[in-house]
Amino acid sequence: MHAGPGGGPNLEDYLDELRFGLPKPPALAHRLDRDTSGCLILGRHRKALARLGRLFAGGRIAKTYWAVVRGRPPRPAGRIDLPLAKITADRRSWRMRVEAGGRPAVTDYRVLGDTGEVSWLELRPQTGRTHQLRVHLAALGCPIVGDVIYGRPEEDGLLPLHLHARAVRIPLYAGREPIHVEAPPPGHLLDLLGACGYAPPNEPSQSRSPVT
Repeated sequence: MHAGPGGGPNLEDYLDELRFGLPKPPALAHRLDRDTSGCLILGRHRKALARLGRLFAGGRIAKTYWAVVRGRPPRPAGRIDLPLAKITADRRSWRMRVEAGGRPAVTDYRVLGDTGEVSWLELRPQTGRTHQLRVHLAALGCPIVGDVIYGRPEEDGLLPLHLHARAVRIPLYAGREPIHVEAPPPGHLLDLLGACGYAPPNEPSQSRSPVT
């Protein structure tokens, strides 16, 4: 998403292409983990970023993820309520773990389909901790396919991370319907999603303009 302590190519290098006439490029309103596909919210100017920041801080922006995981959760739907703490403070190699004294972290999940060996899950994080979905699903016994940090590197070493930010819902303007944006899953998810029952519809990439 950004250069970080180690530098290197990153998404922010390309945001100037999205100025659309404004004097400055947009900026990130939040982050996705590296290799996570899907919806990302940008603010086009300082006022927009401040408003989005307040919405995030108040828990008013709803995010929905899709994941393909190893195995199947014990129930068709449920809540994972496990606090998380950092294993290391080195920002270049952050790792998280479930820890009783950690920060509260809550994820709601629902099984959308499965093959017996892998499952397609809808995830709704209620908090926004680093690597939350990945650690929570690993703790549930269902690590995300392609997650070589918290999953099964012996099986997933050559596979991309199967985690997708499917949708966001932003109550940006008082008195108006929230902006709702959906991103179709990328090609590397389609084989396993299809095996779990997903059939790609003819869908637009967004239902309303996300520009602010």
